[in-house]
Amino acid sequence: MFSNLQAQKRHRNFKQHEIGIFVGGSYYIGDLNPSRHFFLSQPAGGIFYRFTPNYRYAFRFGYTFGSIMGDDSQSEDPDQRKRNLNFKSQINDFNAKAEFNFLEYRISNDKYRTTFFIFAGINVFHFHPMGNLGGGQWESLPELRTEGETKKYSLWQVGIPFGVGIKLNVSKKIGIGLEWAPRKTFTDYLDDVSGKYPNPAVNPANGPKGALFSNRTLDGGDVINAQRGNPRTKDWYVFFGLTLNIKLTLSPEPCYATGFD
Repeated sequence: MFSNLQAQKRHRNFKQHEIGIFVGGSYYIGDLNPSRHFFLSQPAGGIFYRFTPNYRYAFRFGYTFGSIMGDDSQSEDPDQRKRNLNFKSQINDFNAKAEFNFLEYRISNDKYRTTFFIFAGINVFHFHPMGNLGGGQWESLPELRTEGETKKYSLWQVGIPFGVGIKLNVSKKIGIGLEWAPRKTFTDYLDDVSGKYPNPAVNPANGPKGALFSNRTLDGGDVINAQRGNPRTKDWYVFFGLTLNIKLTLSPEPCYATGFD
């Protein structure tokens, strides 16, 4: 009985440390792409550390990077094609997440080989939207104040990462995973599009270049104070892909002859 109780305690409280890499893609949902998941996906990658104090729970800390983009000319909506805006941005994402395994899981133990899991946490990220007028050169957009903003919006923001995935134990030291990880943000400027076209007499864009990037409509009509974006919704970005993680041996392995697992 004593041996069985000790085994159960060890089962509940074992500790596992892992380091890993993430390889996959990233995309964006916002004013230039309201609903098409995986559309215009770009390469993404990252590194992370995972601490597992329990067969059901884990805590993960990482850095993930990728690119997002949107282009009205690729839209199925004629109004968007007429608006004719575009952007791209690099994303640098520092994140902390808690994971919950639906099944008990542990690298190196054949009894607990795979599980679906969910996760949520908090992140800090940096973005910088760039625009292109049709040539080969991309221009920084925040300084141009294309919607007549009174001050430049912050390029550092806080978000909420969450998502779903699957983990698979493939050897004594290695696990792999597949995950889909949206980021809810609290900014509407990932794409430099949020509100209305500016009034040049009241709140002009910053200089002639700002005016060019502000109004790129194909018909060149009067758009003063017309709606340029949707301020009622915030922008999102999403990472998706594969993880490869390696178990670190920081203490002696348990003696399985005792019945501990």
